[in-house]
Amino acid sequence: MIKVLERAIKKVKKLSKQRQEYAAEVLENIAEAGDEIYKLTDDERRLVREGLSDLDAGRVVSDEEMAAFWARHRK
Repeated sequence: MIKVLERAIKKVKKLSKQRQEYAAEVLENIAEAGDEIYKLTDDERRLVREGLSDLDAGRVVSDEEMAAFWARHRK
């Protein structure tokens, strides 16, 4: 394992259970993709920019709303 990944894992271990679960989900998605790098479509790129703009403007949803969203959309 490379040092930068080891340092990141040490930091993640100090996070809340919820954030650790999120980090694990992200790592699982990366591992499942293998060495292939995902390329965003123009529409996905637009949606990311919109989301970042919402975040910058303080338009966010509650933890409860996000939990309900993930409960609906998980495999």
